[in-house]
Amino acid sequence: MASTPGILTDWPWTPLGNFKYVVLAPGFIYSIYQYMVKDEAERDVSSLVIIPLLLWRMIHNQIWISLSRHRTAKGNARIVDKGIEFDQVDRERNWDDQILLNGVLFYIAVNLTTSAQNLPIWRTDGVVITFLLHAGPVEFLYYWFHRALHHHYLYSRYHSHHHSSIVTEPITSVIHPFAEHLAYFILFAIPMLTILFTGTASLAAYVLYLTYIDFMNNMGHCNFEIIPNRLFTLFPPLKYLLYTPSFHSLHHTQFRTNYSLFMPLYDYLYGTLDKSSDTLYETSLKREEEVADVVHLTHLTTPESIYHLRLGFAELASRPHTSTWYMWLLSPITMGSVLLTSIYGRTFVVERNRFEKLKMQTWAIPKFNVQYSLKWQTQSINSLIEDVIVDADQKGCKVLTLGLLNQGEELNVYGGLYVQRNPKLRVRVVDGSSLTVAVVLNSIPKYATQVLLRGKLTKVAYALSYSLCQRGIQVAVLHEEEYRKLNKSFNTKFESNPVLSKGYSQNIWLVGDGVTAEEQLKAPKGTTFIPFSQLPPKIVRKDCFYHCTPSMEAPPSIENVHSCENWLPRRVMSAWRIAGVVHALEGWTEHECGYTMSNIDRVWKAALRHGFQPLTTPTTCGSM
Repeated sequence: MASTPGILTDWPWTPLGNFKYVVLAPGFIYSIYQYMVKDEAERDVSSLVIIPLLLWRMIHNQIWISLSRHRTAKGNARIVDKGIEFDQVDRERNWDDQILLNGVLFYIAVNLTTSAQNLPIWRTDGVVITFLLHAGPVEFLYYWFHRALHHHYLYSRYHSHHHSSIVTEPITSVIHPFAEHLAYFILFAIPMLTILFTGTASLAAYVLYLTYIDFMNNMGHCNFEIIPNRLFTLFPPLKYLLYTPSFHSLHHTQFRTNYSLFMPLYDYLYGTLDKSSDTLYETSLKREEEVADVVHLTHLTTPESIYHLRLGFAELASRPHTSTWYMWLLSPITMGSVLLTSIYGRTFVVERNRFEKLKMQTWAIPKFNVQYSLKWQTQSINSLIEDVIVDADQKGCKVLTLGLLNQGEELNVYGGLYVQRNPKLRVRVVDGSSLTVAVVLNSIPKYATQVLLRGKLTKVAYALSYSLCQRGIQVAVLHEEEYRKLNKSFNTKFESNPVLSKGYSQNIWLVGDGVTAEEQLKAPKGTTFIPFSQLPPKIVRKDCFYHCTPSMEAPPSIENVHSCENWLPRRVMSAWRIAGVVHALEGWTEHECGYTMSNIDRVWKAALRHGFQPLTTPTTCGSM
């Protein structure tokens, strides 16, 4: 929102929320009706092209969003280092509004103007006229209109909304108040209306022109330099005709320079060129891929989790991952992405963050939860993880956390397999088990005297049971085999040792992988479920309390946090991820993987000292 919003700031369909697409329904239905009732010789396909065109523009924009987020996370050719936060993602979530506006206006034009009907697929003269008019009056008028928007009266009422984003993403290009977008449409309509009324219009002219506008807008705001220097070397005048992402980035950081649309010519002519344009362009191009101090290694969970990644849909990534009914509409794309990841099979960079002096990245392995339960996938998964660890070691990373990849003893001996195979690793491999135990211990109410342990017995489960018994809290289990294993793992006797429970009467449950819905239904009303596993339990009880999987609130000084980590709330990080950060900040030199575990109290105090805070109340984080 602008600092002093002017008239026509809000979009007309804002009250409709996610149902705003219904504004296209009248035009779409009328076009279908007209096509059906007319004779074959009179049928007009021009209006039928509008919906595919709008879909293409959305896909085109999404490709740029994913590409930009991937490239800026890697760091090569990145222009501005500063991160973005959730408020920018929220402000830019309705980037498709301008596409809807174009769709509505196109339907009006097609149905009210006979010259917009029965357009040919291609006319060369119309395409040439379109781009000549853009290079002439459109670029010129835009330059002066843009400068006017920076006058304090218009800037405070309209254009400041766009400039709220200092660090730009491709979709920043279309984030403007409604009135400002109307003005832009009138400006870009100059070529489109000219070819329409001169009889030189064609479907290709409109598709190419709108694609050109989207491409240049997205490129100019992508925050990584993409134009190779050899283009300007081979044809020096091109610098007056083609802007670069670094050129427009300076407009967002300096505000009073580089006003041009896509052609810097007018900034040269009228003296508004930023003097550092060439320098920033050269330095951005030379920038190499960033080497992270801490790498958090994770993997995809469900097939639809691809959309919830930071590289996926920005709005979905900014919210905790939950299953939504409308995702089935994307099933073909989802299955295609599963097939692609199975073929491609390479780790990719998802996210970057900065905390104090640490550079952090999240890398994702293209494997899904279900694949970790398949024995024939074990070797492939372990090879992928080991290759990533060796790669991180060669790049000079300090710490690598296994995150969701720490799937248990059977898969990789809690990560110890990789250290055994590569004894000379300089990167420290951390599974985060000690901080996980600490988080769960500090989530248990102070009044607790007994807890029920349910789910698969893992390294964390054994350590939890041991620590609880040390504190005088009795750990109950339901199966004799679990009771025998826990007692056997203890080298000493405590006042409160594990007990074999005959029922489900406990009102505090520590749950791991394998807890069933049927078991949860047997819990007393008001039971608190506290997960100690990386994946949340299925929520089946509305009369009980569910904690998040082990996690803590991140300190405000961690930069570039604008996506949620799986199902966790905003600015909440998993204990496994935090453990690696703490390990690096403290300069600890030992691995924490395999059957090795760091001192629980030491890790907990270190996490608090660095600003990570426990979650104070139970939150319903789980799979619905």
